[in-house]
Amino acid sequence: MPDKLKDILSNLSPEVDQETLLRYLEGRLSDEQRHEVEKKMMNTNFTDDAMDGLQEIKNKEKIASLVEQLNRDLHKKLNKKKQKREKLRFKDPPWLYITIFIILLLIVLSYLVINRMLQHP
Repeated sequence: MPDKLKDILSNLSPEVDQETLLRYLEGRLSDEQRHEVEKKMMNTNFTDDAMDGLQEIKNKEKIASLVEQLNRDLHKKLNKKKQKREKLRFKDPPWLYITIFIILLLIVLSYLVINRMLQHP
């Protein structure tokens, strides 16, 4: 999974980069830039709700560190899930295929021998 997909703010709106969103939340954009960001982000309810939630944070200087912490936690959780999936994944050793082939070969040969013996009493 590409790292960009794991960044929380980068997925809010594909048209607005994470740095611009942080500046928007911290109130460091001009009125024209704020309007442009809001216009680009009014596509979905999720984006509106996420931005409203982030704007409720009182200490605006902490937003960048909170986002960084959320991204770190998200990366950790995704890596843990990936490692669990890898552990559960059945790994195909080559000897397994050889064993299956030998068993099938023995079954076919046994069938042929039994069939031949029954035809020639």
